[in-house]
Amino acid sequence: MQKILIVATSADKIGDIDTGLWLEEFAVPYKEFINNGFTVTVISPKGGPVPIDPKSEDEKYEDSKSMLLNTEKLDIIDYKDFDALFLPGGHGPMVDLAKDETLAKIVSYFASANKVIAAVCHGPAGLLSAKTSEGQPFVSGKKLTAYSNMEEKLSRMDDKVSFSLEDSLKMLGAEYEAGAPMLSCTIIDGKLVTGQNPASSKKLAKEVINLLSCHNLGQEA
Repeated sequence: MQKILIVATSADKIGDIDTGLWLEEFAVPYKEFINNGFTVTVISPKGGPVPIDPKSEDEKYEDSKSMLLNTEKLDIIDYKDFDALFLPGGHGPMVDLAKDETLAKIVSYFASANKVIAAVCHGPAGLLSAKTSEGQPFVSGKKLTAYSNMEEKLSRMDDKVSFSLEDSLKMLGAEYEAGAPMLSCTIIDGKLVTGQNPASSKKLAKEVINLLSCHNLGQEA
């Protein structure tokens, strides 16, 4: 049975604003993964409960929240035993995952092992610090998407975040693309799958499942 590692934020504040994980971006892919027979483990930088952005609370995702109550710590997990890595968003990753050295090592390992890496919305912030085996930014030359400057402006967070995710990805050499604000947009580049915003969560999860299924068929053949 294939295993998916989800790395969630531990940050509950951005400045003086309550933030954390955007629940839809975790719950929708989590359900898709579980319903398709994958084993899922959730970890976070601090371990323990994952903070949920209060603006994302929705009773239809209540049944997924139990997985967020007692996560393992990111720096003690045996990450080499997993087949795919997924980084959900919310503004929390802009605070902690963007500069987490352990996560950078995990991303670099998954890239070097040609394993699936996926991230949605602000989740790609967790890719910023990762390097290739040649010491270049992992995102350099990669076609990807993430929460756009326009979406930050529309959500009135453009003056609250400490940096622009879109601009940071571009500065590191990523081939950033964005669709219409708040509508589903998913981009695949090899084993890298990225989604622009919460609306992209389901499509991203299906693309991850497809990549893992194709890989599994290849092994069986």
